[in-house]
Amino acid sequence: MDALEACLYVFAGVCAGVWLLSVLTREYSWVDRIWSLVPIAYLGIFAGAAGFADVRLDVMAGLGALWGLRLTFNFARKGGYARGGEDYRWAVLRERMAPWQFQVFNLGFITLYQNAILFLICLPAYTALTHRSTFGFWDVVIALLFLAFLIGETVADEQQWTFQRRKRAGGETVRFVQSGLFRFSRHPNFFFEQAQWWAIAAFGVSAAGSPQWTVLGAVLLTLLFIGSTRFTESISRGRYPEYADYQRRTSMLVPWVPGKDS
Repeated sequence: MDALEACLYVFAGVCAGVWLLSVLTREYSWVDRIWSLVPIAYLGIFAGAAGFADVRLDVMAGLGALWGLRLTFNFARKGGYARGGEDYRWAVLRERMAPWQFQVFNLGFITLYQNAILFLICLPAYTALTHRSTFGFWDVVIALLFLAFLIGETVADEQQWTFQRRKRAGGETVRFVQSGLFRFSRHPNFFFEQAQWWAIAAFGVSAAGSPQWTVLGAVLLTLLFIGSTRFTESISRGRYPEYADYQRRTSMLVPWVPGKDS
């Protein structure tokens, strides 16, 4: 069995598992619970296919593991693995859909589409496996950029976590985080998350010496985040009327100089 075939078996097994769990438990965030773990397995399979003897693949697997461990910690401390720790957006959608419509959405989007993205964002490692070449200067640059993006997401998540704790304790006068990195982007953590996977895609380009179709995963991940962010913000606007002003003065994803208050 080659590495790509092994990953496809993992993909099929994970899809079947999270879908079955969602049907049995009536909770629909099982993909969220494996989101930070499955890419570690995919990248590890590709690196293992080279006997863990290819520097580029080993670096990709190592960086992917750092990404996954950090994200797992952040998800766990927010209660994501606890019973009933479902993404609040799915409850909103269930209210807007007939039961059968939501089940189609669960199978098609939550289970299959999101797992397909997790598989696709790791395929630059397949490019690196099939175009093995010397780990060079640009690979070092890409690795350093990945680490910078990882630090950026860590800082953003910590700022959000600190704000939410103060808010629950009654120590905040505003209702959503707008300071720190969130002054320059409404979702800096989302930006840095995507940027890390664009860096993984860049490793594939470096290995092959030209753009490859395996950048598709990073493209689809970005589209997913844009659509998800717009849906999330529609909920935020309903909860916080002042959120519209925050939107007017602050970039959605890419950190940028904030505008003036209206």
